Formats: sequence, structure tokens, C-alpha cells
Amino acid sequence: MIAAFGTLAFLATLWLLVVVGAAVLEESGAKIAAALKGAPVRRSIATTPVRVRRTRVRTPMRATAQWRAAA
Repeated sequence: MIAAFGTLAFLATLWLLVVVGAAVLEESGAKIAAALKGAPVRRSIATTPVRVRRTRVRTPMRATAQWRAAA
């Protein structure tokens, strides 16, 4: 019975590895093939420049004796 459960666990792990490997190849298969051929990757989606907002860094507030007593 232990051998049957061991085999079942092994097959489930093997199936999971195949599923994860297929997902990785589906996601980046074109990049891997282009890298093996030595060709640049063709992107299907045009990228647009993104503006990044910079937030001001706040100076830390110093606690007063009154605030310390309240805590």
C-alpha cells in the first residue's frame, strides 16, 4: 500500500512539473527560441513611455514630551 501511495505522489509531482514547465514555455518560449537563434526578440505589444511620479520625502516628526506621556 505504501508503494502505491509513493507512486501516486511521484506521478502527481511529475505532472505538476510538466504543467509548470509548459506554462513557462508558453510565457517565454519566443524569447528562448530567439536567444538560441541569436536573433533579437520581436515584441508584439508596443511599449509606451510611462511617467513616474516622485513623492516628496517627509521629514520625520519628533515626539514631544506630551506625546510620549500619552503613549
